[in-house]
Formats: sequence, structure tokens, C-alpha cells
Amino acid sequence: MALILRGGRRFMRGSTTMAALQLNCSSVASGRQRVNGVDLYYEQTGGGKHAVLLLPGALGSTRTDFGPQLKSLNKQRFTVVGWDPRGYGRSRPPDRDFPPDFFERDAKDAVDLMKALGFARFSLLGWSDGGITALIAAARNPDLINKMVVWGSNAFISQDDLDLYDAVRDVSQWSARMRQPMEEVYGAEVFAKTWEAWVDGITQFKHRPQGSICMELLPLVSCPTLIVHGEKDPMVPSCHPQYLLKHVTGSRLHLMPEGKHNIHLRFAEEFNQVVEDFLEG
Repeated sequence: MALILRGGRRFMRGSTTMAALQLNCSSVASGRQRVNGVDLYYEQTGGGKHAVLLLPGALGSTRTDFGPQLKSLNKQRFTVVGWDPRGYGRSRPPDRDFPPDFFERDAKDAVDLMKALGFARFSLLGWSDGGITALIAAARNPDLINKMVVWGSNAFISQDDLDLYDAVRDVSQWSARMRQPMEEVYGAEVFAKTWEAWVDGITQFKHRPQGSICMELLPLVSCPTLIVHGEKDPMVPSCHPQYLLKHVTGSRLHLMPEGKHNIHLRFAEEFNQVVEDFLEG
């Protein structure tokens, strides 16, 4: 979880209320920015020239998904922004829903948030669903995206994927340790309901040709792209990073042999170093 400094004075900037320690670039500012009719929660740290947006996974948020990145990515070289997509974490209301274009909606929200915060150009770090959102954002906004890192992500769903999702639909079958972070954010009932809605939402892509989520957009991605994959990921088989590698022009693949789905949390130091080297290269 994030080690976040909070306090200091409160001040207004446009439609955003900020709470920040104005001590040094390692402090974290938090606020809400009105974007596309929704108040999106975000956290920002660092004072570097290279802006980076962190995109969380399904039902994820800045706090649940990116503590080690907010804490430890180089604050002198990067300005790091984490956000909670609409209906997730602290970007509620509204309640989360999953229309057929929910990934496209998240991609537009993400880009428009960064523009509203004053970033003309930025890089994307997307985990799981956030990686899908990043791929779409990069394809739709080639002039805005500097570089991109994605991990635990897929451009299509197969029957094997559907079987995996169905197996984790009932959160009451999860271990208490797995449920706890999400239940702390949403409460047990809302978490269970929203997770089941997510499973239904991702399943709807099976009706598209080849189960495509964003396959047709991958050739439009023009920014340097790093795909990171944990070779023991139980949720994302290796066919998915291999597909991205083949269809995102000039992309590179970095494998972490002992990594599972949460490589950026379980192996945070190694992951952060790989990301920094790529972003600075």
C-alpha cells in the first residue's frame, strides 16, 4: 500500500480541490478534477519533466494498485499521476457500470484528465484492465503519448479466458487476504456486486469478431511500448503478451520468470527499475 504524506494547506485550482504538502517533490498531492461530467480522484507526486499516468486494473484504484510506484519511482525525473477511473475507488459517484464501450470511455477519461491537469504529453503505465485502457488511449492519441508500459493485459478474450473469469466470479470463494483490499474500498456487498458486473462486462467481448477488445487498434499504436509479463500469471496466458508483441509495432517484451499477475507489487523494486530504464532510454 502507498506510503503517502498528507496535510498542509488546502487550496483551489479550477474545479480541483487539492490537499498537498508543499515541502518537497516526494510529497503527494491529491484532488478531484471534473472530467467528462465526473469528478475523478487522482494523486500526484514528483517534480520531473516526464509525466507518467498510472492506470489501475479491474475495480482498482491508486491506493490499492500502485503504492510502490507512487512511493519509489524517481521523483526528480518523473511526475507520477495515479487515478481512480469513474465508478472505482474514490471516483464515486457514479456507481460503476460496464457498457460495451467501457474501455474506450476510460481511455478518454484518462487522457482528458491529464490534459485538464496541464500535461501536454505523457507516458502510460497500465496494469491488467488499465493496460487495455492504455493501449486504446495510445492508439487514439498518438500525438499525446510519449511511451507506454503494459502488463497483465490482453487485446482479445478466448474461451480459456472466459473460463478463468467465470472461475473467479464468486468473490465469496476468494481468500480473505485477496478480498480484503477491495472490501476496504467498497464494502463487501458493493465489491461482490461490482466484481460480478465486471465479469459480465468483460464477457460481452466474446460476441465481437475473434473476441476482440482492441485488436483492431493495435496497429495504430506508434509510441515506444514495453510489454512486461509474469511467466506464472494465472490470469493472463502467455499468448496475450506474445500477441501484443507481434501487433504493436516496435514493441519489446520483458519476461519476469517468477512473476504472477501483480509483478509490480510483488517484485516492485525490479519492476520499477525496468520501467525507469525504459522510460529514460
